[in-house]
Amino acid sequence: MALLPFDVMADLQESRQTFDAFIAAPRTKELIEEAIAIMADSMRAGGKVISAGNGGSMCDALHFAEELSGRYRDDRPALAAIAICDPSHLTCVGNDYGFDYIFSRFIEGVGAKGDVLLGISTSGNSRNIIEACRASKDKGMKTICLLGKDGGKLKHDNLCDVPIVVPHMGYADRIQEVHTTIIHIFIRGLEALLVPQAQAQA
Repeated sequence: MALLPFDVMADLQESRQTFDAFIAAPRTKELIEEAIAIMADSMRAGGKVISAGNGGSMCDALHFAEELSGRYRDDRPALAAIAICDPSHLTCVGNDYGFDYIFSRFIEGVGAKGDVLLGISTSGNSRNIIEACRASKDKGMKTICLLGKDGGKLKHDNLCDVPIVVPHMGYADRIQEVHTTIIHIFIRGLEALLVPQAQAQA
């Protein structure tokens, strides 16, 4: 067996340290609970959550939406969530308006007052997520962002209502690992608030 050019245990330790730093950060629990409450209130009122991200973060946005409209742990009614991922939309807007507007253009057309945007950016500086947050505010939507590093412009320029930051300054993969766990907690929380327990376990 060929030896790897890196220490597997060091990777596992770094992942654990990233989780520990996020858990220890100020208001971690409160921000996650606030985000869940905002999304649940929207869905109760007939709204939806629209998720968006780039690259691996788009995969996270898709994962979030499909677990809600499809199934997470138990059978229950579908919940209203959609990820911005249609290739024809993305390439049309990217070609005609520029990559910075692939998400905001979708929000302009599909978003409605009372909906929620879940934006995901490991740097906190993704221009198209910034534009999506601006378009969401124009629509009267709440914005929740999963971020990394120091939160970037999305946090420091107050572009999202609930910034949840994984304080890791290294590669994005460690941040994405924590984002996946947050997404699972979001889904569990929404199911707990919106679906009667007996129905959720039917």
